[in-house]
Formats: sequence, C-alpha cells, structure tokens
Amino acid sequence: MRQHEVRTALMELLAEVGTVTATEAATRLGYSSGLCSFHLRQLARHGHIEEAPHHGGRARPWRLKQSDPTAGGPTEDEFGDLARGLEDESWQRWLAQRDQAPAEWRRDEAFSAIAYLTPEEMTQVAHTVRRALAPYQDREQRPLARPEEARPVALITRLFPLLSQPDSDAVGGGTPPAGT
Repeated sequence: MRQHEVRTALMELLAEVGTVTATEAATRLGYSSGLCSFHLRQLARHGHIEEAPHHGGRARPWRLKQSDPTAGGPTEDEFGDLARGLEDESWQRWLAQRDQAPAEWRRDEAFSAIAYLTPEEMTQVAHTVRRALAPYQDREQRPLARPEEARPVALITRLFPLLSQPDSDAVGGGTPPAGT
C-alpha cells in the first residue's frame, strides 16, 4: 500500500489516541469525514487497522490492529517498518518543536544500553518492560482513566543483537577473547 498523507495522519492519530471514528478523525485532522472514512477502510483492508469493539450505534471506531502475542509472526513483521517510521518521524517532530511544549514537558527521558544477553534473557527483558508499562496501558482505550495532566508519551524499546562489522571483530563486536 502506497504511503499517503491522509493515511499517515490517520495512523499517527490512532497511535496517539487509541481509537477514533471517521468523524472524530475529520475534526482532529481537518479533512472531511467521508475522506477519513474511505482511508480508514483502506487501512483496514490492508491489515493495518481494525474495528474497535463498540456498543451499537452507527459510529465505527477504529484502532491499530492488535497483535496476537501467541501468533508471534506476520502481524509484528507487517507493522515493524511502518511503526519504526512513525516513531522516527514523531521523534524528529519532537526535536524540532520541543521548545514550543509547556516547560514541564520540555525534557525527554532517552537512554540506551548494551547488555550481553542470551536469547532467553532478551525475551525476559522485553517481558519485564511490558509488565512495567501494563498499569498504564488501559489509559489508551479508557480516556477517563487518564489523570488530567497525562499526555501521550512515546515509549520505544528496541531489543536486538548487535552484529559485528566485517572488519571490526576485534573492536567490541563478536565474541570476546577467551579468558576475559
């Protein structure tokens, strides 16, 4: 599916607010509800979003497609590149507009680390991060559960093995020499 301005805006909005109807999206983004409805259906047709559970009525709320943790394969791969692109774009927008944010929000909590882990330990770290975030996850779907001063905050964790560069095995990559 080709990248499109309206679709990109809709995906970013869904990432920010959790669920949205075509009418809500139109109000927030400044497009017509018909245009938003069309592009929401296209995103759903291509597997990027899905209808969110709702209680009757004509309004159709949409959300980012929920990954099935037991499936483990195609869903995450399908969205990986799109999600990373949106993350990177959001980070660049933050850097460019940080000085316009209210004073209490002008900082970010970025960090990185390198840890020597087994595949099982890497999975354990990922589960630990998910468990730490679990108390806040319902706020995405339940706006009334959000404290008044709460704002959407990007939480990005990427765990991946570092691969040594062909010419630099002796410089920090690969397996450490015996006895170290």
